Amino acid sequence: MQRASTTFEDRTLRQIVSTTIGGTSARLRLANQFGTEPLTVRNVHVARSTGGSNVDTRTDRAVTFGGTGEITIPAGGAAVSDPVEFEVPALGNVAISFHLPGTSGAATIHGLANRDNYVAGGDQAAGGSLSGARKAGSYYFLAGLDVVNDRAAGSLVAFGASITDGYGTTFGANRGWPQLLARRIADSGRTVGVLNTGISGNKLTREGSGESATTRFQRDVLHQPGVRWVIISDTALNDLGDPDPPPPAELTAALQQLVALAQGSGITVLCSTLTPYQGAGYWNESGERGRTAYNDFVRSPDSGCDGVLDQAAITQDQATPSRFAGTYDSGDHLHPNEAGLKAIADAVDLSIFD
Repeated sequence: MQRASTTFEDRTLRQIVSTTIGGTSARLRLANQFGTEPLTVRNVHVARSTGGSNVDTRTDRAVTFGGTGEITIPAGGAAVSDPVEFEVPALGNVAISFHLPGTSGAATIHGLANRDNYVAGGDQAAGGSLSGARKAGSYYFLAGLDVVNDRAAGSLVAFGASITDGYGTTFGANRGWPQLLARRIADSGRTVGVLNTGISGNKLTREGSGESATTRFQRDVLHQPGVRWVIISDTALNDLGDPDPPPPAELTAALQQLVALAQGSGITVLCSTLTPYQGAGYWNESGERGRTAYNDFVRSPDSGCDGVLDQAAITQDQATPSRFAGTYDSGDHLHPNEAGLKAIADAVDLSIFD
C-alpha cells in the first residue's frame, strides 16, 4: 500500500474483494499506515456483492472492533476487526462497506484495483445499493479480508510489481496470474488462500510506487495471517529500468535477504526469474545484462530459494530470449498478456502445497 493525496469527508466507501477460499467467518484489516491524521471509521459491513454497488442484504453482517461499531486508527496505524460470522464464498466477490464520518486526511491506498469500487455521500454503509455513487479505481484504507477455514493448509503470498498486480488484464475479470493460480489450486482439491500483494511500479531496492520491496516485505508477507508460501516475482524489473540502475549484485543480495527472512519464519520461498522486456520504453543493454545476471542467480543453488518459477523461460521468444514470445506479449513488451499470465500460473508445481 502507499499514500495518495485523495481525502474523504462524510463518505461511504464500498469496495469489492475477490476471494480465493471460502470460510465460515472473516476479519477485516484496515490501514492508516500512510495517513497524516487519525482516521475514524464507523458502521462497517460485509456482504456478498451482487454486481455494481449492490449487495445481498440477506448476507449483510455488521463488523465490530473490540466490540464496538466505530474505531479511530492513528496516523501510521492499522486495525483488525473482531471475527464476524459470515459465509465467505470461494472464488466469489465480497463487498466491504464503511462510513468515514469526518475528514480522512491523506488516504492509504492500493492504487490498482482493476475493478470498480464505489464512493457515496453520507452514511449508506448498510444499504443494499448506494445512491449517487461514483466509481473509484483503487482500494482505500482496506488492507485485507482474513477468511477462517479449518480445512485450509495455509496461505500463499504473491509478492511483486505490476505483472503480479494484474496490470493490463481484463477489467474486473480476475485474470492475473495469482488469481488464475488460486483457481488451479481450488480445482486440484486443495484449500490454500492466495494473497496478492503486487504493487504496480514497485521496486526491489528503491522507493517507487511506495516503499521498496525490501522495506515492505515484513508487513506484506511475514505478517500475513497463515502464510506458509511466498512467490517473489517481478519487482527487480523496475530497478533495472532506472536511469541509474543498481548493479546485479545489489539486486541478488536484496533477494537473498528476503529469502532468508521468509525461511527464518518457516515460509517456503519460490523465486521467479524476470520476464523479457526488450522493446519496452526503459529497456537498454545494461538492463538486459542485469536481468540475465539476476536470472542466472535465481536458477543457481546460491540463491537459497526453495524452488524456481521460471517466468523468463516460460514467456521468452526462443530465438531472441530478451523479447517476449509473440503469443505472450501484451503489446507494450513489458507485461505478459493473459495467455502469458496463464502460462505462468500453470507452471507452478502444486505439489509444494502438499
